[in-house]
Amino acid sequence: MIYEALSCVTEDINNNLKRKLQINEDKMILSGIVNQDGSIAIQGENKMLVTLVNVEKETARASVSNTGAAVFNATSAAVSINLYVLFSAYFTGNNYAQALRFLSYTVAFFQSKSTFTAQNTPMLDSGISKLSFELESPGADRMNNMWATLGARYMPSVLYKVRMLTFDDSIIKEYRPAVAGTSGETLPAR
Repeated sequence: MIYEALSCVTEDINNNLKRKLQINEDKMILSGIVNQDGSIAIQGENKMLVTLVNVEKETARASVSNTGAAVFNATSAAVSINLYVLFSAYFTGNNYAQALRFLSYTVAFFQSKSTFTAQNTPMLDSGISKLSFELESPGADRMNNMWATLGARYMPSVLYKVRMLTFDDSIIKEYRPAVAGTSGETLPAR
């Protein structure tokens, strides 16, 4: 469900950027920043990266009582999590101004659409009722530690907390790995 949530948001931002900037290229890509061997994980340059940097358990789970008030319950068969998602500008040195522009576009997008539901995002997975994006202000020390942990050099970036995905065993479905095509591209399994 994490993949479904982040790929949907990435696609939505790309569609918005294509419409507003009149471009054909996907500028936002869901990707790690570095591979396990320390090499750069991104194919190409001049992209905005969407990277999951942390997952945390939501300790208070809200449910609605008969009166319509929110009741928080810490025990349930399901677990709810929050995601920390980093949007970073991977642009070459000559395009630093473009990096800052796309970082600004990202913040502006979430200012206009901070909540994703089936009503405003039809492509949202049916197992996700709502995603809420909150801008985080991690501070210089925490940001420095995060980039060091990621094993990458700092890039202009913004961090969002995404509330909240709820998991139970109903999300487990048959897994079909992708099949590599003859030209090396990955094709979805049928």
